[in-house]
Amino acid sequence: MKQTIKSLLSFIKTSPSPYHTVLSSKAILEKSGFTELKEEKDWKLKPNGKYFVTVFDSCLLAFRTGKKGTRGLKLAAAHTDFPSFRLKPAPEVRTHGYGTLNIEGYGGMIVSTWMDRPLSLAGKIVTRTEDPFQPKTHFVDFGRPLLTMASLAIHMNREVNDGYKWNKQKDILPLAALIGEDEKESAFFEKFLAKELGCCEKDILSFDLSAYPTEDGCTFGLHDDFVSSPRLDNLTSCKACLEGIVNGKAEEGVALIGLFDNEEVGSTTKQGANSLVLHNTLHRIYKTLDLTEEALFEDMAKGFMLSIDVAHAFHPNYVDKCDITNRPVLGRGLALKQACSQSYAGDAEAVAVIKGLCDRKNIPYQLYVNRSDIKGGSTLGSMASAITPIRTMDLGVALLAMHSARETMGASDQKALEDLVTEFFA
Repeated sequence: MKQTIKSLLSFIKTSPSPYHTVLSSKAILEKSGFTELKEEKDWKLKPNGKYFVTVFDSCLLAFRTGKKGTRGLKLAAAHTDFPSFRLKPAPEVRTHGYGTLNIEGYGGMIVSTWMDRPLSLAGKIVTRTEDPFQPKTHFVDFGRPLLTMASLAIHMNREVNDGYKWNKQKDILPLAALIGEDEKESAFFEKFLAKELGCCEKDILSFDLSAYPTEDGCTFGLHDDFVSSPRLDNLTSCKACLEGIVNGKAEEGVALIGLFDNEEVGSTTKQGANSLVLHNTLHRIYKTLDLTEEALFEDMAKGFMLSIDVAHAFHPNYVDKCDITNRPVLGRGLALKQACSQSYAGDAEAVAVIKGLCDRKNIPYQLYVNRSDIKGGSTLGSMASAITPIRTMDLGVALLAMHSARETMGASDQKALEDLVTEFFA
């Protein structure tokens, strides 16, 4: 278990943006012998092959082709993104010698947990080249404290502990620099970027940068029973998908993982799960392996997909927020997520399949259902399986403080999840 958590926290540390999640995933796959394909080039696939392809830098699909002549289809999906604050274009704000940055929220985060923390920036910067259609992309992680969202002192906001409502345009602009009063230019941030990249300011055309907490994840508790870390939602699931496709034998038919972007904002993007990315990739794989579209339809009808995302754990201080009979506890195994609304994908047979896999390897599991009078979340499984119709089950590790700057999970639950995905791809 200790090695599993050490590996997870290392993966999280190197994945401070969706782009870096893909870069970290590529490194794991390449080390395990997977070959990178390019969407814009012909694919040459062989039986018993291991391949991956990236989509617009923040989505990745990896697959194995199995023995020649075998058929079958097993899929697992997760998402590379997470709630954060992203810089707006022309972000520099000057206020009486202070330099702050104009930001916007990405996804639904617990704002108060981001306040007064050291924050860095990661993402991509795009610079000019001679060909306007081929600008140069730089993936950057500054890896050191650059910003903080400073709270107003309690003496000036006596109601802050009574349920303060944060104004995302006014209250949380992060402090970035002290600016001399005699300086007239406003682009202090672009000067910083140019210096870091070693280029001219005029050559920086655009950027997509996210703030992230610089404190590393850790275990805690009297017996190290817990993990506290940023981005457990949903890098726990990405890591489990990677472990499964790397360590599972996957000898029959096609086994594929899809790590999609933009789940936190609805998945309806060119690199999201509610797109044709998975559908098109499967068609391309089958065609390149000289399998017919009819064969793909047959395999989808018999196949299975894991939709892996985190669940809400039972909170000891808020007993009334959970369902009265289905409430996962940290450290007692992965959670099978069900909702009759189908905000979580699944049916009776899908539940039975996962329980059977867990029982076969003594993998602990629990059940999660929303309390009936509290609207729950949703994830990518229902959307992906609607476009690529295949039996699907939503599951994942249970968390406390989901969408906080630091979330909490049971340390042993990650191994249960990774064991299940590996067994799924056996």
